[in-house]
Amino acid sequence: MADPIDDTLSRALTMWAERGGEADVAWADAVPGPGLDEVAARLTTAPRAFLDDGVSIEALAGDVLGPPALGCLAFATEPRVRTAAALALWLIASEAVVGAYSTPLRPDRSALAVDALALRLAPVVDPLDWLSDDDRREEAARTFLLWAGFLPAGEDTVTARALLAARDSLQRDRALAEAFEEHRHRAEVARRLADARAKEAAARYSSE
Repeated sequence: MADPIDDTLSRALTMWAERGGEADVAWADAVPGPGLDEVAARLTTAPRAFLDDGVSIEALAGDVLGPPALGCLAFATEPRVRTAAALALWLIASEAVVGAYSTPLRPDRSALAVDALALRLAPVVDPLDWLSDDDRREEAARTFLLWAGFLPAGEDTVTARALLAARDSLQRDRALAEAFEEHRHRAEVARRLADARAKEAAARYSSE
């Protein structure tokens, strides 16, 4: 079992439960993408400027994504969240610096992929472990690819999902996984209620 996470990281994980949406939907939408090795290798080449705590993560996100809609900016002063966001932003920025992946990233999914690493994975795995531990680096690369809209090259959905589940640090901590699932369920109920209210209001407006 992983060490208990502090309150800030717990709130970051809760924000992901509210923002991330359904993993089943992400898997259903995922298409063949870059190779897992491509993404994992680039994680280890992040420039010092990206990892420098003195560099504003909001400014960095603005440079890489344009006006960013990142949930993780609310936790940018938390070291693990900041490092995770910086590494994810490097994975995106590296296309312009190093060269495109074998399948180029999708700009419409970039912000969600950054938040996946910063809000879902960083609270349970120190991002510095992504740079030093092969399994944790693979977990980060697989998480990034999923929420960027991709399956790793050469893998089908069943295989990719099983391999990520086998490395899922959140699910290895039973208590944390149960708490996350409770937050995710409440967020999904709230989303459905909001959708229902919006449809009801639209129907009422159109009938007037």
